[in-house]
Amino acid sequence: MFWPEEERRRLLQGTGVPEAVDKDLVNIRGEYYTIVLPFMEAHPDLFRPSVRSLELYRQLVALVMAYSFQEPLEEEEEEKEPNSPLMDYLRMVATRSIPKGHEIFNTYGQMANWQLIHMYGFVEPYPDNTDDTADIQMVTVREAALQGVKGEAERLLLFERWDFLCKMEMVGEEGAFVIGREEVLTEEELTTTLKVLCMPAEEFRAFKNQDGWGKNEREENNLTITSIPKLKASWRQLLRDSVLLTLQTYTTDLKTEQDVLSNKEAYAKLSWREQQALQVRYGQKMILHQLLALTS
Repeated sequence: MFWPEEERRRLLQGTGVPEAVDKDLVNIRGEYYTIVLPFMEAHPDLFRPSVRSLELYRQLVALVMAYSFQEPLEEEEEEKEPNSPLMDYLRMVATRSIPKGHEIFNTYGQMANWQLIHMYGFVEPYPDNTDDTADIQMVTVREAALQGVKGEAERLLLFERWDFLCKMEMVGEEGAFVIGREEVLTEEELTTTLKVLCMPAEEFRAFKNQDGWGKNEREENNLTITSIPKLKASWRQLLRDSVLLTLQTYTTDLKTEQDVLSNKEAYAKLSWREQQALQVRYGQKMILHQLLALTS
């Protein structure tokens, strides 16, 4: 959030980080002018004019986002409102004996590198982050499907299919399909989208009339990384086209980044931010290129 905008977009284009930061900044600005500033102005005895600053509030929000903790929720509480972050007393208990002088680690949770750099400003170098993911924007799959459309009738039918997927809450204009190294994290959403966009028109009409598929049929169409080569040719082609479009959103290709990472001298010349951004991009592209290989 505190990187210059030009640097953030240049180094992290295609990773999803610039868009996430933009949302943060919009939300912070809205909170400041509609809630925080009016509250401070209503209490001038507590908040002198010099602290009524959007920039200061942005720094305070970042501090809480990066260093707060949340109480674990019980299973029955998970559907309730999110629990508030805590900045007060915290007791950390070791799970085993720690010899004097040894480093102690605290897990940040199952987070992809783009999430780590967005929230905390660092990443795990490839291939250490086993929770790393790559996103394929849902609208990118729609764009890929549009590439194969012939004529206005087919185009209208495609948008009818997309609207139906939206009604099923499988896709959205700002959503993404999330792909990990060993699994598809949005398995149901991606499976349903590929099925609906690729099925013959007559089959789609029947599918739409029965308002989707039943439980047994859904279980028979589970999508995993290992099952991708076994998908119908039309499904694989649409997925492949979507990956190719996604790769075009980055400013560099995989080989360029492999060359830098394999050259210790060249890598060492990069700034800290450049190194971190390179690791984010490279990890995502490795996952996307794995998909290319599986869909070929």
